Amino acid sequence: MKSEGNKFLIVKADEVDLDVRTQMSEIFAEGFTQWLVFFSKDKDVIAKAFAHMFILDQFFVAIANGEIAGVTACTDGTKKSVRLNKKELRKHLGFFKGSMAGIFLKKEFEAPYENFPPNTGSVEFVGTAPEFRGQGVASQIIRHIFENTTYNNYVIQEVADTNIPAMNLYKKMGFEEYKRKAVPQKLAKKIGINNFLALKYEKK
Repeated sequence: MKSEGNKFLIVKADEVDLDVRTQMSEIFAEGFTQWLVFFSKDKDVIAKAFAHMFILDQFFVAIANGEIAGVTACTDGTKKSVRLNKKELRKHLGFFKGSMAGIFLKKEFEAPYENFPPNTGSVEFVGTAPEFRGQGVASQIIRHIFENTTYNNYVIQEVADTNIPAMNLYKKMGFEEYKRKAVPQKLAKKIGINNFLALKYEKK
């Protein structure tokens, strides 16, 4: 399942003959380190700690010049796109923080979706490498997912209301907000997010 358009080749991550985990984890660290500062402020440490977690057959990657330009997972809402290993987390984050990551992030990253609608794809972990931002990487991967998976609808479960570039992209692609979850006031002040929005896309 490959597609070429613009300058990116889109392919399933488990079909890539590259050091895919390392590059995917670097993109993950770029996008998520600000949310994971309790565990480490160092992007390299975050990248190494979480490189193990990707379930590759659930991810699509964009490739340009032999590099991973962007990543996005798409699951059926029952399968996981990531699986955390406490031993790996402790190895890179230390025993205490690695153990905490294994407990709290497992709930966040691996929690089953309640009443997930049938024939719906869950779009997750959308990320673009810094040097490829602004070149349409994420939109090309998501469009590839729309065209090459059999779901009628697609959801993105949590987007921060302050992530304006992401919201603009998703709205441009036809996603619409269908639910929002307020962040408790104390936490909202700390992380700068008031609501997490859930978005839905329906194939015409």
